[in-house]
Amino acid sequence: MNEKTEELRNIFTDVTDGEATVTESQENTRGSLEKDERTDEERVRNVVAQMRDRYEFETALSDDELVEVATGFYDGESDEQIADRVGVGSTAVFEARMSLHLVGEDDADEVDLVAIRERDEDDAALAEEYGVDEDRIRRYRRVAAVEDESRAANDRYRDEFDSILADAELSVRMTTDVREDGLEDATEGMETDVDF
Repeated sequence: MNEKTEELRNIFTDVTDGEATVTESQENTRGSLEKDERTDEERVRNVVAQMRDRYEFETALSDDELVEVATGFYDGESDEQIADRVGVGSTAVFEARMSLHLVGEDDADEVDLVAIRERDEDDAALAEEYGVDEDRIRRYRRVAAVEDESRAANDRYRDEFDSILADAELSVRMTTDVREDGLEDATEGMETDVDF
């Protein structure tokens, strides 16, 4: 040891109260896209509770049922499928999704929501103009109002749901892909047509 190294060693042992080492044993843990220690369900429940505090929900569903609605929405289930699982009507699921700012691509794919939003005509006049029934116009107007409400909150809640539920799906997909790629790489070049 040269003089500088010896000096640094002495400083180190003085600072560490004479201990020869300060390293800790490391645990082999799997990596994760998530840093939050709570489960996805707990995190979704937290977002639902925040939204319930901030907005007047137009739904009678409980927080547990709203968690089911959000999870089903991100799993690609239709309102009818979610309704069957939760035990309510599909209209109740639609209202729950709107309360949670969960607007699907097909909620208003047949109409320009900006045009609907800016129109003062009653539902009957718009229904006739667009060739749909008044219930459909009311639905479009509800979707437009929810998009405005979500935008006013900088899409914060939708982004939180995305980070919890979409990232969970991404994590599962990536893990599956890695496993499949690893198996593919391990078996590459192996003869698989073997007679026993």
